[in-house]
Amino acid sequence: MTHHEPGAEYDGPATLTDEAGGALQVEVKMRGEFQPLDGRFHWWGRVLAHASHPRVEVAFNSGTIVSIDTGHGVATGRLSDLDPWGRYRIAGLGKPPF
Repeated sequence: MTHHEPGAEYDGPATLTDEAGGALQVEVKMRGEFQPLDGRFHWWGRVLAHASHPRVEVAFNSGTIVSIDTGHGVATGRLSDLDPWGRYRIAGLGKPPF
């Protein structure tokens, strides 16, 4: 695992783990930026189904708190907004997982 300052974006593989310990391999497209109004880094993106799990909603529900590990870092986020293609929006505050 490498250490680096938060970047503005990450597209690639990740592991989602829920509070019960259930894990799922996914692909993510994430972005982030520092918000001077509240002084925190906000990150967000979409969780795409991985080939081994074509429908993410089978394992997770909207509102689920998850740990996301990209290999560059680990952070806690919340899933929401399931779209017609089975992709969840994920968002978090603070140090991002990329």
